Amino acid sequence: MPKEKYEPPDPRRCYTIMSAEDVTSGKKSRWAELEISGRVRSLSNTLWTLTHLTALHINDNNLSRIPADICKLVNLVYLNLSSNKLRSLPAELGNMVSLRELLLNNNLLRVLPYELGRLFQLQILGLKGNPLSQDILNLYQEPDGTRKLLNYMLDNLAVHPEQVPQRPWITLKQRDQTLPTAVFTVMCYNVLCDKYATRQLYGYCPSWALNWDYRKKGIMEEITHCDADIISLQEVETEQFYTLFVPTLKERGYDGFFCPKSRAKLVSEHERKHVDGCAVFFKTEKLTLVQKHIVEFNQVAMANSEGSEVMLNRVMTKDNIGVAVLLEINKDMFTGGVKPPQDKQMILVANAHMHWDPEYSDVKLIQTMMFLSELKSISERALSSGSTDLTCDQSTIPIVLCADLNSLPDSGVVEYLSNGGVADNHKDFRELRYSECLSNFSCNGKNSNSGGLITHSFHLKSAYRSSLMPYTNYTYDFKGVIDYIFFSQTNMNALGVLGPLDTQWLIDNNITGCPHPHIPSDHFSLLAQLELHPP
Repeated sequence: MPKEKYEPPDPRRCYTIMSAEDVTSGKKSRWAELEISGRVRSLSNTLWTLTHLTALHINDNNLSRIPADICKLVNLVYLNLSSNKLRSLPAELGNMVSLRELLLNNNLLRVLPYELGRLFQLQILGLKGNPLSQDILNLYQEPDGTRKLLNYMLDNLAVHPEQVPQRPWITLKQRDQTLPTAVFTVMCYNVLCDKYATRQLYGYCPSWALNWDYRKKGIMEEITHCDADIISLQEVETEQFYTLFVPTLKERGYDGFFCPKSRAKLVSEHERKHVDGCAVFFKTEKLTLVQKHIVEFNQVAMANSEGSEVMLNRVMTKDNIGVAVLLEINKDMFTGGVKPPQDKQMILVANAHMHWDPEYSDVKLIQTMMFLSELKSISERALSSGSTDLTCDQSTIPIVLCADLNSLPDSGVVEYLSNGGVADNHKDFRELRYSECLSNFSCNGKNSNSGGLITHSFHLKSAYRSSLMPYTNYTYDFKGVIDYIFFSQTNMNALGVLGPLDTQWLIDNNITGCPHPHIPSDHFSLLAQLELHPP
């Protein structure tokens, strides 16, 4: 976890009593620390209602036990229980994940609950003067002993084998039986590549459950259980694409296409194996590959910089990529109506992973614009080359766009995709000087009179209505929707989607964040059933 500097409470604490005038004038007292002293033997239950506390000093008393209700003090950062007569601690202490300092010195503790291992933000653990077992003391006395002891406890904490509840299927629309339509499913899933699955980032997850050999089983189970016709994956490690994903999915009738991030060209052969990228798989009995394309955002940024320094310094330096496959839908996929379409029916499936940093909302928005601009070119070239036997307008090639956009539903990125455009002075551009080069990505071209709007020509809709998923990414310090499936609404409908994991189950099982022994990535997969009706 990124550790912000922890400041312990000032030992020379001084208190001020509110004056009578302040009280009569209705002034509210503000206090976040509480000290209880005087050889106290038991604590009042009302103490556990003071949930605003950040520091609790109950050292130098005669307490022989601490009730489990202490875990209701969810905002405690500092807890001093030293110099009491504690023989045991409640396991619920492990739920107090905000704690940075826990002092248990000079008690009668022989054992500690393994649940303390869940205190992944704890920086100071005081255990001196307790008759603890030698194996605990040996770990604790090593250099960086607090961290080693907590990791040991977390790794050895029993995980209840309760089943993760089934995510519900949500029907959005009934299939249209009057027209010949093709129905297919699309999965979008960021699998969290091994290189990023570190204890620093995911300190709440036992190391064995972060291990790729453990996680990959859960990831492949998730993918094969969904059994989608089209699978878009982000954060696929190059070596794993060839050694795990291709062999497993080929057996199940899939063909796939993959491209790693642009840095793969610049690193050694050994490092290249661990560069992650985007992959698209599709079932060959339903879909046939016509073309495949790679979009390297740094190359597109360089080609369209128009002398903009921010374009070169901010956008071109990020090596994110997108991939696209042009697929032909096999004729026997079309059912209902009178007869299947005469022409070949194509679909353009695109998959991208945008830059992650919240400080770069401008980069995410421009990467998304560049991607749609490139998809437009791919679509137009496919139509004009005759490889599609089609001579109609661009809307003839419907598009399915899957992505980890690293952008929330109220972002400029999602506004741009959903509304068909965004103002060139949108707040997400952060008032940086992009305007000249942005018009290169507008579907009306450079000399358009779109009145300061950067537009695209795909009529896109999100398969997931805003309220359906509370989050697609679930970690300790961030929970939100950043993964999406968009589709061309002129030719397609969403018939249904896979709903969210039961939030109450996550709360009841004290799941601080993912990954978790039962959940192999920090993202939840998206699955949508789409219906395509030919133009």
